[in-house]
This record gives sequence, C-alpha cells and structure tokens, in this order.
Amino acid sequence: MREPVIEEIMVQADDLKRRVRELGEEISQDYEGRELLLVCVLKGAVFFLADLMRQISSPCEVDFMAVSSYGSATDSSGVVRILKDLDRSIEDLDVLIVEDIVDSGLTLQYLMRNLGARNPRSLEVVALLTKPERRKVQLEPKYVGFEIPDRFAIGYGLDHAERYRNLPYVAALAT
Repeated sequence: MREPVIEEIMVQADDLKRRVRELGEEISQDYEGRELLLVCVLKGAVFFLADLMRQISSPCEVDFMAVSSYGSATDSSGVVRILKDLDRSIEDLDVLIVEDIVDSGLTLQYLMRNLGARNPRSLEVVALLTKPERRKVQLEPKYVGFEIPDRFAIGYGLDHAERYRNLPYVAALAT
C-alpha cells in the first residue's frame, strides 16, 4: 500500500501567521469591551486556537467540543456526533466557534443549531479554511482565514487518519 503524500502546499506557514494575526485584530475590535468565549472544535482547530488566542486583546476564555463527521474517510459522512461537550453553560455569553475548516457546512450547521439553542448572547464562527464550492448548506462564517480549492487539506491541525497535523503549513493530500 502506497503512503499518501503531500501533493502541494496550499497555504504557507508565513501566510498562516499573517492571516491569524489579522483575524485576531479584527476579532479584538469587534469584541472590544466584551468578554469572549472561544469554543474550539477538537482536534483540528487546536493549532489555530492557540495562535489566534494570542492575537486577541479582548478578555477571552476557552472551552472545547469534539465532534465527528469523518471518521478516517476523506469525505464527510453528514452524520454529526458530539464526542465531547462543553464544560460550562454558554447562556448570555458572547461565543465564537473556532473551526479548522468549513467544507460541506453540515457539521458547522449542526453546531450552530446546537449551541444556539443554549441561548448565548451572540454566536459567531471563525474558520481558518473554507471550501465554498463544497457547501451543501447556506452558511458563511463571520471570519475566514483562507478560501481553498476542493482538495483534502492536511497540516496546521488538519489530519488524515490522525496523521499530518504537525505540518506547519496547509497542504493538499495526494490520493
């Protein structure tokens, strides 16, 4: 069996750093004078969360959710399962979901409905990556790092079968 390899780098490490800094500045302005709860979607968004948090000047806290819609496949199954829920109530809080990638939008749509039903003061999304041509639902994150083509992305937290998360850039997986 041939090992999957990197086909091409789609977002370089320096571009990631620059864009995360810009997103942090934008979020800081939008939430100035307010406390923010960052909800990191595990596991892929951890790298993005860590870098983004350091760029936000507004007071912020963090909580984590783990959801699954892929398993070890490269296409979303469309069925979302919560593997780990939040540790606290989000009622009356300003909540920003930190997502690694928005592909079909089905997982994010589920999260928005689920968390929205918990009565936060506000609920928005920051996504490092988005693939608009794959979108199956009408949903656009408020903050977007990069639009990428319809290719399976790995690196900077994104994985294929739990591998390649540690790459310092975002690459297309050769299949």
